[in-house]
Amino acid sequence: MLLTYTWALQPNVTCNSSVDLGLFLHYSLIPSFFIILVLSFLQRRIYREQRDDKSNLLEGRFGIVMPLDFVGTFRNRWSYGIAFGAAANRIMFLFAEGYQPLQAPKWAQAIVLLIGGTEVGFSHFPFFACLSSESRLIGSFLGFVYALIWFAITVLHIVQCPHGQEEKPFLEVHQAKHVKRLMRKPLVQEEEKSWFQHRIYEWDPFFRFPGRMISTAVLALICLYLFITIEFCIYTYIVQELEVFERELENYIISDNETSMLMPAVLQIKELIKVTKGVWTWTSFPASLTCISYVFHILACYRKHIKRLWLGEKKFLPLKFHSPSSSESMAAIARYSGWQIAYILWGYLIIHVVLCLFGVMFTYSLVLPVGHNQGLAMLKDLGIGILTISIIVGLMVLQIWIAGRFFLQPKIGPSDKQKPLALNNRKAFHNFNYFLFFYNVLLGLGACLSRLLFSCILGTWLIARLDRTILQNGYERADMGYISWIGMLFVDHYHTNPVLVSFCHILVTDHAERKFQSSIKYGYLNHSPGKFLYCNFHLVREAKNQHSQWVSEISVISRNKHECSLQMKACSM
Repeated sequence: MLLTYTWALQPNVTCNSSVDLGLFLHYSLIPSFFIILVLSFLQRRIYREQRDDKSNLLEGRFGIVMPLDFVGTFRNRWSYGIAFGAAANRIMFLFAEGYQPLQAPKWAQAIVLLIGGTEVGFSHFPFFACLSSESRLIGSFLGFVYALIWFAITVLHIVQCPHGQEEKPFLEVHQAKHVKRLMRKPLVQEEEKSWFQHRIYEWDPFFRFPGRMISTAVLALICLYLFITIEFCIYTYIVQELEVFERELENYIISDNETSMLMPAVLQIKELIKVTKGVWTWTSFPASLTCISYVFHILACYRKHIKRLWLGEKKFLPLKFHSPSSSESMAAIARYSGWQIAYILWGYLIIHVVLCLFGVMFTYSLVLPVGHNQGLAMLKDLGIGILTISIIVGLMVLQIWIAGRFFLQPKIGPSDKQKPLALNNRKAFHNFNYFLFFYNVLLGLGACLSRLLFSCILGTWLIARLDRTILQNGYERADMGYISWIGMLFVDHYHTNPVLVSFCHILVTDHAERKFQSSIKYGYLNHSPGKFLYCNFHLVREAKNQHSQWVSEISVISRNKHECSLQMKACSM
């Protein structure tokens, strides 16, 4: 009902053009056929048939008219390009299946599109045939007249319908369906979700990403591809220079007999160059795949966050960002797309460099010792390191177990999940703390370094994402990328919330109807029906022109009231 009500309140401003381009396309086949016939008459056949020798009336005329030579034409190249540009509009209609000359079942859509494409090609055939005709004068004249007719009809249609045939609906279809779904009672038993829907992505037919997000994602992927290509070219150049450096270094060693002491260092440099080249090549794949996955993951996070804001839920945001500044939000949505692309590119480079460093460390720690016949020593050191870490982790787990076993009072009730935080065996607990104090000081040194290491790894891994901050709680304002993400979310929330837009539309139309009813009450005193109708039309148009002002005012109201009452009422229904 809401969906019907939403479109029923729209003013009927459908454009009534005197020119039907689809019908004109059908009728354009007549002059097109005439022009092709004239050009065919002027075209002489090279190879004559037997009937041409018997009759000299045609003199080899009515040859095959060729639109253009796709192989070896070098004349009128820009003219052919402009001719194809004239057909671009109809080509896009065919691509979107918007032009179908016949009504046919779904299984025959391919045949219908073939017929439509043939008709469009036949109607635009004179543009190309007149350019490639050997009769320059007649071909130019006929092509000019035919192009002038198309130009006049197109200009007339644009003048009469400058904004297209139909006005854009106030509420999009998927948004209206979303509001309609909120009005329904929730299902008692929800449908079972697949593993893909649980773990990766769940499709929502009532949600569509705005054009800004789709454009940002596509442009980010294209820029990432170009960035990786440029990086590969630079890498190839550096590899060539390193190979030249290696050859010069070898020649210097061979020519100079006093460089025997430098030989180990030279071999280590060559080994480092070789390892770095291999690691840099292999780490480019996980770095690029990570950034590509981030592009799609950011879209999923956008949908998740914006739907939470629609429900009035802001717990996923830091407390200081529950009511961001309006000016900062408007500036954030302007810079978000550019910043997101830049973060993706920089994130790829940083991730690639860090992965390369870890790869070199892994190669020198585990791979090269095996190649240098030092595998047993490497395994021994590796075993000692793993054993040391295991003992440290085991002692930490043992402390937790001892604290829960001996220093906490028993459960109050049998259904309690854990013991209460009440101390037991106080004297033993104080001795336990005293003897472990000195050990925990040494353990804290390693824990501090591990904290720094994990922070660097996570910060590097998440640097390309704006949907989450990489700074600690309380320092989020220093993350300008995260601020732009939150500002963009709030702008989209206040201007594209389906419930909010429906509410604004109901207020606008109700205001217009009240003015209309008040004008009817005194309209009978006016003896001029033309003025009365003009007055009513002016009221409706005035209400429509005040749409942006109403949206801004209601957005402020809903922002102050958190728009929770309306949505909670809708969800409860």
